[in-house]
Amino acid sequence: RVFDTEIVRGRVCIVVDDVTTTGATLAEAKRALRLAGARAVHTIALARS
Repeated sequence: RVFDTEIVRGRVCIVVDDVTTTGATLAEAKRALRLAGARAVHTIALARS
């Protein structure tokens, strides 16, 4: 959930996760940011388990 949509509206966002297994957390973060008005969302995980 994005609490202040003004922060992300119209911006390009980058989400960094330390470890990912299924990718569900990154997918949900991306979905929430897009719904809040982000122009684009890029995701990266530093490790995969």
